[in-house]
Amino acid sequence: MGLRSLLVAVAGVALAGASAYATREYLAPGTATAAPERGPDLVSLVVAGADIPLGQPIVPQVLSTIPWPREAFPPGAFRNPENLLPAQGEQPRRATYNIAKGDILLASKVSGFGDKVTIVQALGPNLRAMAIKVGAETAVGGFVTPGDTVDIVLTQGREADLSAVTILQNIRVLGVDQDADVKRDQPEVARTVTVEVTPAQGQILALAQQAGTLRLSLRALDEAKDTELRAVKLGDLLEAPEPVAAAPTEAPKVNRIKVRRANEVEVVELN
Repeated sequence: MGLRSLLVAVAGVALAGASAYATREYLAPGTATAAPERGPDLVSLVVAGADIPLGQPIVPQVLSTIPWPREAFPPGAFRNPENLLPAQGEQPRRATYNIAKGDILLASKVSGFGDKVTIVQALGPNLRAMAIKVGAETAVGGFVTPGDTVDIVLTQGREADLSAVTILQNIRVLGVDQDADVKRDQPEVARTVTVEVTPAQGQILALAQQAGTLRLSLRALDEAKDTELRAVKLGDLLEAPEPVAAAPTEAPKVNRIKVRRANEVEVVELN
């Protein structure tokens, strides 16, 4: 009986020691394994791998992809470059805006397959494109480029009746001659400038071109507010006073007498 009791006691002590050791190892700092943090759910996003000018076809060489969080995916963007490329025998999509390298390719910035792309795609809602005949002296020496905003000044009349008035303000330039590239920064003397106007502004512009000479005034990049301006006449600049009529002068009074000599009569003035 004594031996059996001793063996049971030894086994109980060993079991208790093993349990205590296991509990200590489990609770010891640094031994617990933290669950790995889950990263954001990423998907592919198609961006421009190179600059794509307005009207240029979308080809594989100008496309690239980057990872992007699924929950922040931009509306109208593309995940697969294949969705932007034509099938065999199909005409390509084209850029309807100037797209810079790294820009996200959006459905609003590309045409349908085979669609024609012109300056029309750059027009805002209910706006029109209208051309103005210009020269070096009327288009800021050629420094007006696509994407600039200008005021349009009408000069008309002759000599003293010559006048100038700003007929339109804050007008966006769409193109210079046949160039609509907003990244062009080289001055060039043009013959026509195409501007974006409302239908009502287009009527004003059409009449003004027949009434006199139009000149463009280049606006600052951050200037959006119009300024109250009135017509100016040449006389306002010269500020010439009205001519004053000279007072009539009286002729000095002269005393005259008649002198008769024989049969002749002579008039003599007396000073």
